[in-house]
Amino acid sequence: MRIVLADPPAFTPPYDHALAAALGHAGADVTLVTSPFRFGDTPAENGYRRREVFYPLSSRVFGRSPLRLPLKVVEHPLGIVAMRALRADVLHVQWLVPELDVRLLRPHVPAVFTAHDLLPRRTAAKRDLWRRLLARFDRVVVHSEHGRETLAPLGVDAHVIPHPVFRSDPPRTDDGQTVLALGVIRPYKGLADAVEATRRAGARLLVAGDPAESLDAYRGDHIEWRLGYLPDAELDRALGDATVAVFPYKPELDQSGALLRALGAGVPVVAYDVGGIAEPVRRFEAGRVVPAGDVEALAAALAEVLADPAAARAGALRAREVLTWDAAARAHLELYEEIA
Repeated sequence: MRIVLADPPAFTPPYDHALAAALGHAGADVTLVTSPFRFGDTPAENGYRRREVFYPLSSRVFGRSPLRLPLKVVEHPLGIVAMRALRADVLHVQWLVPELDVRLLRPHVPAVFTAHDLLPRRTAAKRDLWRRLLARFDRVVVHSEHGRETLAPLGVDAHVIPHPVFRSDPPRTDDGQTVLALGVIRPYKGLADAVEATRRAGARLLVAGDPAESLDAYRGDHIEWRLGYLPDAELDRALGDATVAVFPYKPELDQSGALLRALGAGVPVVAYDVGGIAEPVRRFEAGRVVPAGDVEALAAALAEVLADPAAARAGALRAREVLTWDAAARAHLELYEEIA
């Protein structure tokens, strides 16, 4: 089966790579269609082909600058044309550019869409736009039951395929009192709550990620910063230094790749109960989930796991034995076979 896997804006290169590789190893002929990643190296092709047909200029010139947006508008239709020229039995789109794709994207083969970001904040109020877009796909995939319930009012009967873990085995170098905030630093990640909760818990906070917001408001002698788009070796070093990882997110994404990277390294998690983030933590008893916005409960949960992380760490290890990319590939192939 020929699969074109499409992530035009290159929002999730690690996810794209892992799914494409697992599908390829399961026997599918996979082409990943994307754009040049603006912030670092991408994984090497492994059992699939990568074609960077979207945004060849704007991805390389402007970084995070909004100046790239007008050029993206010009480049996007050219990428759509190049994508349509590829032979495929199934098109699987990972991310949409909704205001453009509602006019331009009309799949010419059976199509699947994965709603990583269920209803993006910037366009969430445009319900009719999302109804029109999602209706063009034969199947819609979400990562959680919460995601399925969220899309149901739009007339979408989504299929739940849990987000796999990113498995790693970093040497354990934690001091028993280190809390990790991992991933790109954005306002919805709730870093202010992580700073305050770790201060109350008497713990050290390790912040590892690329800032997409100003860090001027975040202060504390208990914070260590490792900033930038970190290569895998540095991510593993941070995970090895962590006793527990914290995810005090505000509602935005349904699931967190950073959280699945933590679980994949055997690191317990404390998280706010937003989106589908709580589901793997609860399912595998891999940490604690507390009400969203409750910093006192967040601090208490961190203190509890820091005092005795063994049970939660065992839960994280259980998660990585179940939430595998091979299992996700099998579930996707079954979905593709229903529509191809």
